[in-house]
Amino acid sequence: MVENGRRRRVRGILWYFFGSLMALCTVYPFLWMIGTSFKETTEIYARPLNLIPLAFTTENYRNIMETVPFFLYFLNSFILAAAGVMTNVFLGALAGYGFAKLKFRGRKTLFRILLSSMMLPGIVTMVPLFVVLRRFPFFGGNNWMGMGGKGMINTFWAIILPGACGTYAVFFMKQFFETLPTELAEAARIDGAGEFRIFWQVYLPLIKPAAMTLGIMTFQSGWNNFMWPLIVLNDPNKYTIQIGLSLFKTNYSTNYGAMMGGTVIAMLPVIILFVFAQRYFVEGIAFSGSKN
Repeated sequence: MVENGRRRRVRGILWYFFGSLMALCTVYPFLWMIGTSFKETTEIYARPLNLIPLAFTTENYRNIMETVPFFLYFLNSFILAAAGVMTNVFLGALAGYGFAKLKFRGRKTLFRILLSSMMLPGIVTMVPLFVVLRRFPFFGGNNWMGMGGKGMINTFWAIILPGACGTYAVFFMKQFFETLPTELAEAARIDGAGEFRIFWQVYLPLIKPAAMTLGIMTFQSGWNNFMWPLIVLNDPNKYTIQIGLSLFKTNYSTNYGAMMGGTVIAMLPVIILFVFAQRYFVEGIAFSGSKN
């Protein structure tokens, strides 16, 4: 009994030691980023690993506003991320409802084809997607053949439409709809309700945890999106906050203080959103992975 007690204590000590070490490795870069944003440029290079600045300054945050129109980039990112949330939650829920509650021929086959698209890395589809948006008819000066203009390139639509309804959004919402009783739809059909009315008035109010969870993940993905906006946007007034952060790095130097300050500001919306909606996030993850 004594030997077993010692072993449990040793395992507990080792568990807490390695757990604390992993937590330190995870938290240290975040704390370093905040501390560096308040350091002077000379201190950043002289004492790069210090967490607490020797000379506290807010000059880096002033440089952010003077170097680039940071608040404009912030607003652009917010618009694009919010649009992605609205389209993914609504269209993902609509498609998820169809796959989960409607019986039609080829339903399983179509869903498998949809899931198979998740195996393709996004980088593979970037060139075809760019060509489609560039040749989009009757948009951006294009004729009915998709010639003569720029299509959707250099517009927010080039970012919103390709990500309006992701495969994961459909899969996630389908899993949640399958946890809801089918008897609700059957009772509504007996009362003469149409399918969209059943979806809108019966099921949609019940998917709040899943909608909040999907909204958080979609907002974070859209907010942190860098590569695709960099490809399709060439107007500086339409840049996102992630592209704005890259402007602090040139071929010959990097303004680390301003970049860290901008990164701190860029993280705030996601942190605030998660803090206020974490309860729904946990509930949505729990329900979407289970079935009645």
